[in-house]
Amino acid sequence: MIRSALKNKCPVQVLLLLLLATATKSSAQQFGGNPPSIKWEQVKTPAAKVIFPKGLDSLAFEVADIIRRMNDAIKPTIGTKQKQVSIVLQNQTTVANAYVGLAPFRSEFYLTPEQNSFEIGSLPWASQLSIHEFRHVQQYNNFNVGFSRFLRILFGEGGQALGNDLAIPNWFFEGDAVFNETLVSEQGRGRLPYFFNGYRALWAAGKDYSWMKLRNGSYRDYIPDWYPMGYMLVAYGREKYGDNFWRKVTQDAAAFTGGVYPLQHAVKKYAGVSYPQFRNDALDHFKKEFGSDGKNTNLPEHFVANEEYPAFVNDSTLIYMKSTYDRLPAFVIKTGNKEKSIRTRDASLDNYFAYHNGKIIYAAYRSDLRWTYRDYSELQLLDVATGKEKRLTKSSKYFAPDFSPDGKTIVAVQVGPSGKSEIHLLSAVGGKRLQIVANSDKLFFTYPKFYGEDKLISAVRNVEGKMSVAEIDIKTGQVKYLVHFTFEPIAFLKVKDNLVYYTQSGWVDDLFCYDLVSGKKYWLPNPENHGAIGYYQPAVAEHKLAWVGFTADGYKITEINRKSVEWFEVKDAINSSVTPDMGIAALHNNAAAHLLDSVKQQPLPVAKYPKTYHLFNFHSIIPTISDPDYSIAIIGENVLNTFQSQISFGYNRDEGYKDIGFDAIYGAWFPFIRMGLDYTIDRKGFFKTGNIYWNEVNIHGGLQFPFNLSRGRQITGLSFGTDVYYSQANFHTADIGSSRYTYLNNYVRFATHIQQARQNIYPRFGQSISLNYKNAITGLTASQFLASGNFFFPGLAINHNLVINAAHQQKGDDNQIDFTNSFPFARGYVAENLYSMNKIGADYHFPIAYPDKGAANTIYFLRLRGDLFYDCSRVSDAFTVGEHHRSFRSAGAAIFFDTQWFNQVPISFGFRYDRLLDPDVFGGSGRNRFEIILPVAVF
Repeated sequence: MIRSALKNKCPVQVLLLLLLATATKSSAQQFGGNPPSIKWEQVKTPAAKVIFPKGLDSLAFEVADIIRRMNDAIKPTIGTKQKQVSIVLQNQTTVANAYVGLAPFRSEFYLTPEQNSFEIGSLPWASQLSIHEFRHVQQYNNFNVGFSRFLRILFGEGGQALGNDLAIPNWFFEGDAVFNETLVSEQGRGRLPYFFNGYRALWAAGKDYSWMKLRNGSYRDYIPDWYPMGYMLVAYGREKYGDNFWRKVTQDAAAFTGGVYPLQHAVKKYAGVSYPQFRNDALDHFKKEFGSDGKNTNLPEHFVANEEYPAFVNDSTLIYMKSTYDRLPAFVIKTGNKEKSIRTRDASLDNYFAYHNGKIIYAAYRSDLRWTYRDYSELQLLDVATGKEKRLTKSSKYFAPDFSPDGKTIVAVQVGPSGKSEIHLLSAVGGKRLQIVANSDKLFFTYPKFYGEDKLISAVRNVEGKMSVAEIDIKTGQVKYLVHFTFEPIAFLKVKDNLVYYTQSGWVDDLFCYDLVSGKKYWLPNPENHGAIGYYQPAVAEHKLAWVGFTADGYKITEINRKSVEWFEVKDAINSSVTPDMGIAALHNNAAAHLLDSVKQQPLPVAKYPKTYHLFNFHSIIPTISDPDYSIAIIGENVLNTFQSQISFGYNRDEGYKDIGFDAIYGAWFPFIRMGLDYTIDRKGFFKTGNIYWNEVNIHGGLQFPFNLSRGRQITGLSFGTDVYYSQANFHTADIGSSRYTYLNNYVRFATHIQQARQNIYPRFGQSISLNYKNAITGLTASQFLASGNFFFPGLAINHNLVINAAHQQKGDDNQIDFTNSFPFARGYVAENLYSMNKIGADYHFPIAYPDKGAANTIYFLRLRGDLFYDCSRVSDAFTVGEHHRSFRSAGAAIFFDTQWFNQVPISFGFRYDRLLDPDVFGGSGRNRFEIILPVAVF
């Protein structure tokens, strides 16, 4: 993040800020994230180099073949340019995700799938990632045209990223990729009703939000993200204007052929209607597809809370997960209309939990102590009566746990680094693994439940990605499939009284029930008068049925008497794998339709991937203008993200000096290794009767020890290290010799805070502490110690924060040089590096308004927030004869604007008024100061 007191910020600097943000925002990877024990291998095709941990050969072959076939079949719909991309398969993390990014150009697949098959679908996870993410590769390859190409020539890959993001909205990038996954497979999110729930709920509630609000989101209302919006616009464009429509539109847009708002101009050019009309027509198409949804206009004005995964204690008492925009997700218990919080949930990848006889079991997320690509999903056992929690498993990768009927055993899905899915049985007392259930059919298990003591019921995915409900013998692993396999996702199982309740997709997401005794399947239609979308997460008591539906104000639980539920017997058709197309015939009228069906694992030559390959990999040029300093940096980062490097060139207008520098950090080992070299030419200083000039060389190297101590509800990081700096000054004047010295820079940084809800300005509790000690070890005498910290506390209201900041800096008694000054001086004053400095300050942050308003599709205001502050710096130095102590106090207020620019780039900025309560003896005039500020990240 960037912080400055910008008094004369010119427009070009805003552009450069956007360039920096764009060049880094897509880098979802973690620096130095993999342990050195991983051996990397690679397979190559003209379109992609697939890099993978040793042992995942077959998965790499599958990814490579999908990409090869896709590249041949669908390239014409976006363009024919091709540049090989590096794709890294990450198998150490439990997070289901992937990305393609410029600056540098690479992709990473995180190989652990989600349990919820409605979220992304049930296709084999590597296949799903390949057909979605490679479309982004094709986009970037073909958007390097016109003005975007000019920016790439000037600024490298970061320049193209800036041009593409300014010209082509994020809804197109993701909507086009979702269309691609829907086109080439039997599934894809464009065929899943769940994917459209957000917009369906808004339409059912009659919430007619503005286009800018739909694009930018809100702190007080539910707004779907840009994925479904993008799919609807892209799919309608393909349906109405043909497969080449978006190729022509995006080529013009990336080249900025239409000038300002180039995509909007290109849509009008090739569609023959205005951009607003095109948007409305596209959304209207899908609104008609879901026209049978019940109306739900009796809702609160703004989002209240999500209520998920209900579990009956008895007919009158429910436990569920509740999450709001201003409070963290928590387990709550509700009897009648009385709701009570049990405990705030630990950090988790989803909100799923299971309940039995006063106990809750769920999977909590925990990071590895050192390796940021390695994390865990550990089972937590919560006592409802006491609110106390116990960790059952450590360093595990368990998902969707549930209790046995007697509560003594836990069943859970394990997905390890190999990608293999297993069902484990564990002791509910100590978490000891009791058994691994055999899996001869190579199934992927989701939401397993006990059926008696010797059987399990689970939703399963086969190797094609089709789903069924399976009855599994615990001892033998023998599987009986209760329903035919289908591409319609199945999830959220509940077993009670020889009945299996589950949600299955189709034209809508409906509740079904399978009778384990009679073998009959029943459809339980959603009562239309309840007005929510979908029929998810069923819970069953003696006389009650509860489920979750989606509304414009989030997930809501509905309860009804079981006797009032209608049951209709249905025949389970063998050919029920046909998923809906939502009225988009273009999904069928294309040579690439259902291409995934023909993909096979074709072995390719496997070679070792050297960890030092293309180590520097300079990809972007980032200029910085902060008068009087002007600089330009060439940024490098290797594909495995274990080495980051930078070559910089700078000029200081005040002194006229020039400098060139090189900095690098290597993170493949533990600790990190840091190194750098700076050479400054023609530095200037006043000495005796005039200016003297010198050249300066600075060399540094050191070790950094980073630790991630996050656990439970706390996000905690610790980093410490030491750098050795060698400095030599060679003076141009003959009577002054050279000066050289060596010093150590020792530092400790610690930060911890609780999780943060959407509306919270800062975490309600947290600390950020930094210690730094510099001392010369050769050549001269000098030392400097700095301690600073920020301490976060709740304010008078839920979204208010009181922040106390303190600092102390002490220089040595006989210092011969001054080290760099990072002391946070009282705001408003011109700061100097003095002998001894102390500071205490307080800020009170609070929200003012949530405008949800924008202008000209350029800037959108999400939130206005205020800050009242008081600072006091007490310093000691020889100011005048007999005066050694002074106070510098200030107070003031600031207003911050949390905004989105160009409907997708978040930028916060503010204006601050400082009232100086003491004279500013170091510069400036008057007691009133005004500043433009960019907030700094404190964690």
